[in-house]
Amino acid sequence: MKYIQCIAASALLMLSLSNSSAIAAADATGAAKVQLQVESKWELPARPLDIVYSLDGKKVFILTSKSQVLVYQSSGELLGTIGLSAGVSAIDIAPRGERLYLINEKDNSFTNIAVDFVVNVDTAGSPYLGNVDAPINLVVFTDFE
Repeated sequence: MKYIQCIAASALLMLSLSNSSAIAAADATGAAKVQLQVESKWELPARPLDIVYSLDGKKVFILTSKSQVLVYQSSGELLGTIGLSAGVSAIDIAPRGERLYLINEKDNSFTNIAVDFVVNVDTAGSPYLGNVDAPINLVVFTDFE
């Protein structure tokens, strides 16, 4: 998991760099060893404290100084905001982003939260049986791909 955090920290560093088209890092001799390309930069509503990517790279979870976790698609579209209690200082997620793990330094606690992403489906004009306003749950089994 530390490897993923290092990648995330590197990504956050790249996001904080200027919008120049390419950045080259040089060693002590001045020879370029690494070339970086800033692919995107997101303006955040608060100071970021921690960041985690889902293993599939589709979701980004950012803990902010306002005791919130901002959930983004990798394209930068905000999917939602999760309010937290004060003192949360570190986050992690399950591989698919279905669980959020929180460390709270203020009250010395660990919290495990199940995360579901709700999507509205327009069913207007579709045939139905029963109450037209009944809730519908769709389950997607991704383990069998």
